[in-house]
Amino acid sequence: MDASQPRLLDQVRDRIRARHYSLRTEKAHVFWARRFVRFNGMRHPRDLGATEVEGFLTHLAVDAKVSASTQNQALAALLFLYREVLEIKLPWLDSVVRAKPSTHLPVVLSRDEVTRVLGHLSGTPWLIASLLYGSGARVLECLQIRIKDFDLTRCEILIRDGKGAKDRVTVMPATLVPALERHIARVKLLFEADREAGRPGVSLPYALARKYPQAPVAWGWQYLFPARSFCRDRYTGALVRHHLHPQAMQRAVAAAVHAAGITKPIGCHTFRHCFATHLLEDGYDIRTVQELLGHADVKTTMIYTHVLNRGGRGVKSPLDRA
Repeated sequence: MDASQPRLLDQVRDRIRARHYSLRTEKAHVFWARRFVRFNGMRHPRDLGATEVEGFLTHLAVDAKVSASTQNQALAALLFLYREVLEIKLPWLDSVVRAKPSTHLPVVLSRDEVTRVLGHLSGTPWLIASLLYGSGARVLECLQIRIKDFDLTRCEILIRDGKGAKDRVTVMPATLVPALERHIARVKLLFEADREAGRPGVSLPYALARKYPQAPVAWGWQYLFPARSFCRDRYTGALVRHHLHPQAMQRAVAAAVHAAGITKPIGCHTFRHCFATHLLEDGYDIRTVQELLGHADVKTTMIYTHVLNRGGRGVKSPLDRA
């Protein structure tokens, strides 16, 4: 290969960024491309074929014992590598059998259990967890909220660049307005201190920092939950203030669940499941819940009717009527 060409993983990153895929997608594709090459003795993918791809996928299922969804993620990364990066059309890739994903019902807390978990949180983690449960947002969507995306008067939150790069509007709990106002006031003090000290502004997606040079230091673009320290921007390398890391919130929720004495496998995403299930319990239309969650297909939202132990028509067992 020509030495002047970019390294394979750099080519993967370039193609992904050209398509404006998320950073998490980029990390996943790079991870699987690197693991595939290492599994095959550092041989270049151009020199590999169907046997090596099928052997790698078999290794993941048999030896590594990964889930079907993880195996399919690896396959999707390899398809992208060959088709989009190496620009090699290999017909046998279309015939590779995808693993059938298992269907698991989401774990849902009762309202009392949600109250117990929230009761063992305080400060910013409590506010974030309350927003997760009260709005149905994913944890990363919540952490990426900026000041301009809030409407305290209408109790609405604009979720930008959610899963699938889609925007949506969801509800904001009215009971959180006083706590949010106090929190925003503290964030404003941090923002003003940064401006007085001449510190860097916040990170911006894509090329918005070049298009709007003042946006990183504008109040509306500040994160609602900013990180305490500065970091390097993943794309530009510039020093920026980013939002809180999801891992910090995950650890806080895990500690609260343990303190509440709940043995269910609970994480930040469980609050989203609780949001949907409890809305359906309250009699809200499933299409409304679908819109608030941002599901492209109502079939995805329908899984919460199974969590309720009733079908779409609210079927009641004949034994209960005997």
